[in-house]
Amino acid sequence: MREQYATAGLSEAELPADPMDQFARWFKEAAADGCAVHEPNAMVVSTADAEGRPSSRTVLLKGFDERGFVFFTNYGSRKARELAANPHVSLLFPWHATARQVIVSGVAERVARAETVAYFRTRPHGSQLGAWASAQSSVLAARADLDRAYADLAARYPEGEQVPVPPHWGGFRVTPHALEFWQGRADRLHDRLRYTRRPPSTTWHVDRLSP
Repeated sequence: MREQYATAGLSEAELPADPMDQFARWFKEAAADGCAVHEPNAMVVSTADAEGRPSSRTVLLKGFDERGFVFFTNYGSRKARELAANPHVSLLFPWHATARQVIVSGVAERVARAETVAYFRTRPHGSQLGAWASAQSSVLAARADLDRAYADLAARYPEGEQVPVPPHWGGFRVTPHALEFWQGRADRLHDRLRYTRRPPSTTWHVDRLSP
């Protein structure tokens, strides 16, 4: 299988000074009505344990600003345990329909509890119950056990009644150290422009990488 990417490309001249502005521009285009990108906020989160053994999974981005990228999870999950041991993380936004990728390297830390509570209140009722019902990444003896736990919670907190925020659930913010914007081009001569910071400077520097 082979795809020929016929796109306009990406040049240094069109990049803003701040990579989060460039991400916002591409994200807006990916999320626009009529764009073929399905769930543009879906990103692959890659972590590694204390011994450097990697793992990856798809997670939904729930917010971004000049401070970084935010997602939410069970703090007992594999990814959360690995981030506790090794906070370095990679995010990948695979926007195949537009022949684009954004790759983020950074460090994750938990968001403030107030931020977690505020986001939890925006979740659908069923998703709030699900955060309680699932001990994420733990072994289940049977699907029926999960369904039973959810049913018990649904009886305890019927629709319209406030569900408490689980103490074991919350957000992470990934503060980026590098962001690469990848645009597919014909003949595998892709454009790859990477923003990095070179301490002690707080200014972003852009390099063009060979495809």
